Amino acid sequence: MLEQIVRTGRQAALAAGALLRQNFYKPHRITFKGAIDPVTESDLQSQELIVALIRRSFPDHGFLAEETAGECGYDGLRPPAIPSPASEPRPCRWIIDPLDGTVNFAHGLPAFCVSIAFEVEGRLEYGVVYDPLRDELFEGRRGQGALLNGRAIQVSGIDRLDRALVATGFPYDIRERLPETLARMRRILGAVQGLRRVGSAALDMCYLACGRFDAFYEENLKPWDTAAGLLLISEAGGCLTNFSGGPYDIYSPNILASNGLLHDQLLSKIEFI
Repeated sequence: MLEQIVRTGRQAALAAGALLRQNFYKPHRITFKGAIDPVTESDLQSQELIVALIRRSFPDHGFLAEETAGECGYDGLRPPAIPSPASEPRPCRWIIDPLDGTVNFAHGLPAFCVSIAFEVEGRLEYGVVYDPLRDELFEGRRGQGALLNGRAIQVSGIDRLDRALVATGFPYDIRERLPETLARMRRILGAVQGLRRVGSAALDMCYLACGRFDAFYEENLKPWDTAAGLLLISEAGGCLTNFSGGPYDIYSPNILASNGLLHDQLLSKIEFI
C-alpha cells in the first residue's frame, strides 16, 4: 500500500502547489484566526483539493489538517475549529498543512509550501513538502531516506556553531512570549554564523534536511507544521529534540532540529531560558 500512498501524496502536493502558484499572483481575501494568524481563500481551496484527491483512493483514512475539524466543507472564509490530536482516531491518517507560510503568501513574499504527511498507528511513514515557486519536491519514507526532486539528500557536516546557519520562526502568540523568545534568539545569534527567519517551518525543516541550514528551532508549532519535516530530517541523518533535550514528537511544545553535530552546543544555548 505504501507505493500507492506515495503516489497519492505526491499527486496531492503537486496539485495543491499548482493551485497556490496560480493564486499567488491574484488578489487575496483574508480573514484571521488570531491577531496575526491569517487565512486566505487559497488555504481553504488547497486543503479541499488535497483531501478530495486522497479520499478518492483512501475513503476510510482520517485527517488532521490545519483549516478543518474533519469533513472539508466550508462556509465562506471562516474555517471550523482546529481539531484535537484524538479528533479522528483512525489507524491511517494524513496530516496536512495546505499552505505553510500564509503570511508570506498574503504579502506576496515567495516563500511558502504544501506539507503532507502520512502515519499508521501514530508512526510517520511518508512525508512530502512541495515548494511550487521553486518547483522543489521534498519526500521522505521511513527507512528509505530523503529526496529532493528524486535525488538523495542529507544534513550538513558543519560542527562549529560559528560556522552554522540556523533558522528560526516566531509563534503566533509571540506577544505573550516576547521576553523569552528574544533572550533565546540573542544567545543563538551571538554564537552562530547567521540566523534566518523564512516564515515557513516546513521549508526550514526541508532546508535543514538538504544541508542549506544546519539547525532549526521554534516554539508552539502544530502537528501539520512539522510532521513531514520530522520524517525528512530523520531520514536525512538529522537529530530532533524538544528544548529540554527530550524526544520530539509532533505534539511537543517546541522543537530543536540539527545536523546532529551541533545539537548539544545549541541545547546549551536554549534549554534553560
